[in-house]
Amino acid sequence: MSAEQTRQKNRNVVLYGIGTVVFMLLFVFFVLRPMYYLICEWTGITGSQFEASETKNLAIDENRAVKVQFLAMNNATMPWQFQPEQSQLTVKPGEVKQVYFYAKNNTTNDMVAQAVPSLSPFEATNYFIKTECFCFNSQPLAAGESVRMGLVFQIDPDLPAWVKTLSLTYTLFDITDSAGATAASFNRLALHNL
Repeated sequence: MSAEQTRQKNRNVVLYGIGTVVFMLLFVFFVLRPMYYLICEWTGITGSQFEASETKNLAIDENRAVKVQFLAMNNATMPWQFQPEQSQLTVKPGEVKQVYFYAKNNTTNDMVAQAVPSLSPFEATNYFIKTECFCFNSQPLAAGESVRMGLVFQIDPDLPAWVKTLSLTYTLFDITDSAGATAASFNRLALHNL
């Protein structure tokens, strides 16, 4: 094989490699991501968990009680204290309930957190209606600051009868770097809370 043939073969391999990388990136950004959201929406795994719903005027099912367990955990890199104020609550489908979670930034740095919910069994996701939730927004806290974060929800009476207990878990993630936590963002938060 001549030197020119070797160079041409090497060029073809490099161009094939670059083409493959470009194709993979396009696939990830334009196909895989929308497919992920479609699957999540179809299965109810996450989709509606991050969106506020309006409180519905649902008939309260006085003959049924559903136990709702509240769990809180931190991602491995999150140093905050994070816990529900009550670990469980008995709810009649249709009634509106409010519960609170407590978070404290135990560090000496200003930080921003994001709570990500998970509901099990996952078949109940479409029947658990959150009208207000701290998970809808990031939670900036100054060093040493604490906050009481609310959740207002109701359970649709159409929840399948076999579901007797729901477990709502929030995992708290440190998003300080991606949120660009600056003094200005903390000042806006303080002004908003006045």
